[in-house]
Amino acid sequence: MLGGISIWQLLIVLGIIILIFGTKKLRNVGTDLGGAVKGFKKAMHDEEKADDKKDTDEPQAKVGHEENGNTYDVQAQEKHTEHSEERK
Repeated sequence: MLGGISIWQLLIVLGIIILIFGTKKLRNVGTDLGGAVKGFKKAMHDEEKADDKKDTDEPQAKVGHEENGNTYDVQAQEKHTEHSEERK
């Protein structure tokens, strides 16, 4: 017994589901579900292979910083002085 449900109750429910949806639609759902599970297993297996090939000593990302020598405040101040000279 599965949690108080007998085999006869399961067969009755299965029969009702077959009457409602039909065997063709249930077969298509089963095929789609099986294909999805197969694709998921393949993706997990491919990911494990990729992790095995990856070298753990290599850095995962490179961070770069380019310094141009001026900050925004300096550039704004220079721009402000240029405009004030033009007005004179």
